[in-house]
Amino acid sequence: MAQTKNRWLIALSAIAIHLSIGAAYAYSVYINPIRHNMGWSTTEITLAFTIMMALAGIAAAFFGTFVERNGPRKSAMLAALLFGAGQAGSGVAVALDSSTLFLLTYGVASGLGMGLGYISPVSTLVKWFPDRRGLATGMAVMGFGAGALITAPIAASLMESIGITNTFYVLGAAYFLFMMLGASYIAPPPQGWLPAGMQSNGATGQQKLPQDLTQCTAKEAVRTRRFWMLWTMMLINTTAGIMMISVASPMAQEVVGLSAAAAATMVGIMGVFNGGGRLAWAAASDYIGRPTVFMLFFILQIIAFISLPSITNVLLFQALILIVVSCYGGGFSNLPAFIGDLFGVKQLGAIHGYMLTTWSMGGILGPLLVSQIYERTGSYIPVFYLFTGLILIAFAISLLIQQDIKRIKRQQAGDREQEAIDTRKPVEA
Repeated sequence: MAQTKNRWLIALSAIAIHLSIGAAYAYSVYINPIRHNMGWSTTEITLAFTIMMALAGIAAAFFGTFVERNGPRKSAMLAALLFGAGQAGSGVAVALDSSTLFLLTYGVASGLGMGLGYISPVSTLVKWFPDRRGLATGMAVMGFGAGALITAPIAASLMESIGITNTFYVLGAAYFLFMMLGASYIAPPPQGWLPAGMQSNGATGQQKLPQDLTQCTAKEAVRTRRFWMLWTMMLINTTAGIMMISVASPMAQEVVGLSAAAAATMVGIMGVFNGGGRLAWAAASDYIGRPTVFMLFFILQIIAFISLPSITNVLLFQALILIVVSCYGGGFSNLPAFIGDLFGVKQLGAIHGYMLTTWSMGGILGPLLVSQIYERTGSYIPVFYLFTGLILIAFAISLLIQQDIKRIKRQQAGDREQEAIDTRKPVEA
């Protein structure tokens, strides 16, 4: 029964799912072994990762209504089947020396499983943690960011000991097992359920129960301007983060003369800030609010991008890059809770899926913009100026969405006052 479930075990189940699909970010450890052993071109090998990431965001949008209709358990089980088969199937592709099959397994099947697995537990977590929405979704999404940190050394060690093909078999089976274990426990809470603390506090009037701005279906949400304001903020934040992640090493080496070894170390630390930022920013949002957190994202990134062209200190340059990466991770962890605040939890999974189209678009736009600018100018400095302008736009939108929220709250308060007045009017004879 759902009411007997422990919500912290629900969170652990979500983390198991996200850790598994997040392991796909360790893809770079496969590139050289596959190229050296199979003779495939780097373009062929990296194309699989590109397809997977593009499909993940698109699948999240298309699978959103599937999650709402079939529930988190069935959705997560299907994600486990797709992702596990995609990873294990990659071993078959290597064994058969088929780069085409590799694109279909690691690229298509894993991408579909990643997108579905990403959104499957999120709306359920928000419902189990109405008092700590940010922390709950932050834990799961941190798992997604941390998956690569755990998988990369394991995959590298396995390839040395049992070969590439068997590594994909072992890891594919492990991902399937962990995702199925998570899926088997996850379930939404009973209708109207609240944590014990919120029930007692609400009954005694010590704590005002959180109230979502509205309760919208996905179709209703996309017709509101606040949906598109949040979508645009996410797109800019995601584009900036992926841009930085895609060129951080060569950028730091060229602009401030960081050594290749030091740049590689910085890239590893970026993974920590990406994952840690997801949890820290999400937990902070429970206290200062999601709109304020997004405003802080853009204030910090404006300072970072304005400062980067003139920074010569190696440590300060790296610190500013890490700030941008932490804001990127924090955007993803705060998004589900922000959606719940704005549109309620009625169809949060579907709305979240629509919002994650920014993941695919940012994954294309970020690397494209930086590569085009660098090819045309031979410098990364103009990139900083462009993203300063984009982040300024996002900051302006964050102020507008704050005003929109306040306007709706004033309107709702006025409606409640009028309703109270109407109920007090004497009945005419």
